[in-house]
Amino acid sequence: METKWGKVIIHASAFFLPVLVPILFFLLSSEEEIKRLSIQALLFQAVMWVLIVISSFFSAFLIGIPFLIVFAIMTVVVPIIGIVKALVNEKWNYPIVGRWV
Repeated sequence: METKWGKVIIHASAFFLPVLVPILFFLLSSEEEIKRLSIQALLFQAVMWVLIVISSFFSAFLIGIPFLIVFAIMTVVVPIIGIVKALVNEKWNYPIVGRWV
């Protein structure tokens, strides 16, 4: 499979099957770049959902509402940036988890 379209599918999977698609790409791909990106996408989704749950809890005290808004926007905007970067064949790492992998 071509690396460019694999990256686009991994980034776009944030909007449909955000856990299953990166795991499948990690298991089925032989390309190291695809494996690294799929782990980053999976970790990013997990971290963002944990942050959203925590900020939802704190939004009962009105402290978490700004964080909830920022994290929800990041969950949508960051994969779109990744799709655009993948389409122009530019190397890009997910924020927050990009340096972990």
